Amino acid sequence: MTQPLPPPIAAYAAANARLDAAGMLAPFARDAVVRDDGGTHAGRDAIRAWIAGATIAARAVFTPRRWHAEAGGIVVEGLTSGDFPGSPIAFTFRFTVRDDAIAALEIA
Repeated sequence: MTQPLPPPIAAYAAANARLDAAGMLAPFARDAVVRDDGGTHAGRDAIRAWIAGATIAARAVFTPRRWHAEAGGIVVEGLTSGDFPGSPIAFTFRFTVRDDAIAALEIA
């Protein structure tokens, strides 16, 4: 990537690369919402459970390739590799950052 990711997103990506669940959760706001694979996970407890089930259990690591600002958010494209069928898979992560924290994340 040519530009560094915004700090809370960079922290999330770095923790994901280490499969560090606590580090992945840290940049999320208390009232953050994650939408992934048809599910909605609202609040830190639900996001913690989502991280454990969707990421840590599958050893899923997202490697950002490029990003850009779009409609009030940050769109990050890359590959996710891990212990799941079809790995690696290209994903688009759409982040909303508020007050230096991730307020929303949608994964497609």
